[in-house]
Amino acid sequence: MRLHGMELLRTATDRDRERALAVLHFTVEGPHLLGVLRAIGHRHTAAPDPLSGPLAPEILLGGVVDAVSPQAPFAIARPYTVAFMTPREGEEPADEWLWSLASRSSAVDFPVRAEDLPGMLSDVVRISADWSALVLRHGAAYVGHRPDRGDGDFYEFAALHARTVYLDALLLGTVQRDHINELADDLSEVFEGDTGLARRVAALEARIARFRSTYWRQHLTAHGPANELLVAYQALHRLPARFEAILAEAADYARLVQTQESQQIGGALGVLTILGLPLGTALSILQVLGDQSPWHLLLALGAAFAATGAALTTRYGRLVLSSLRGSGRRVRRRGGG
Repeated sequence: MRLHGMELLRTATDRDRERALAVLHFTVEGPHLLGVLRAIGHRHTAAPDPLSGPLAPEILLGGVVDAVSPQAPFAIARPYTVAFMTPREGEEPADEWLWSLASRSSAVDFPVRAEDLPGMLSDVVRISADWSALVLRHGAAYVGHRPDRGDGDFYEFAALHARTVYLDALLLGTVQRDHINELADDLSEVFEGDTGLARRVAALEARIARFRSTYWRQHLTAHGPANELLVAYQALHRLPARFEAILAEAADYARLVQTQESQQIGGALGVLTILGLPLGTALSILQVLGDQSPWHLLLALGAAFAATGAALTTRYGRLVLSSLRGSGRRVRRRGGG
């Protein structure tokens, strides 16, 4: 097992501005690729973890970044693996190898009935007559369909694609998954916090819009297998359906805010009406009569305030006061339930 190089892709989120993904490029010599993948996936094997000792991520990336522990947000139990295998002369790898390499399992780890295999391989991406790909939740695999003739063979070009544009499709899917997870968490907390509901919903809508314009893509190129790989990854994690649910839920919260603000505006207008109508009527009568006596003015004001107080005790007045006081509390109780 030989390390060729490393990449760091910064994938900042609103909660973690310093987050990044590390990509390690290895070559496994000989017929040991599945054994290495099983060990990385901590399958039932006595082999040591290949990503330990000098190849441990915390050692390789020491002084550059801090490795995320499995308990931290967004972390998965083991690294996502992408395997590329080509057969040697005399070997004829079948599609079963795609499942084994992508799932990091053998027949010992995950016995598969022959009748179940066609359904498990229904999502295989046929890149060309020479090779195919399969994307699963915790790994992906590429397998060649003919013997590898060595230097100068087409598989050198295929391996380059697997390490670049096809890898980018999986990385984009990973970034989309993490952002959607964070948006879903924030939606569940929209009724909590010190700021007003309207401000929190507006901030959440702005974040959704930024995610949609920056990361939410269902294609990388005008055409080609990279798009199929991205769509396959999104389907496995139900990303389109989850994002549609986020959009619908955010729209519901926006309507709640709009209803709350309409109630408050209506309540304020009702109060102005209740206060202004008696007072305006009293002052208009005094003006028509030409009465300029201050005592009569005070009497008119007192009568106007009495009429206002009486109006506030009516059903309409109580409704106006309730709309001013209780709309925010009603929305919070509804969200909490």
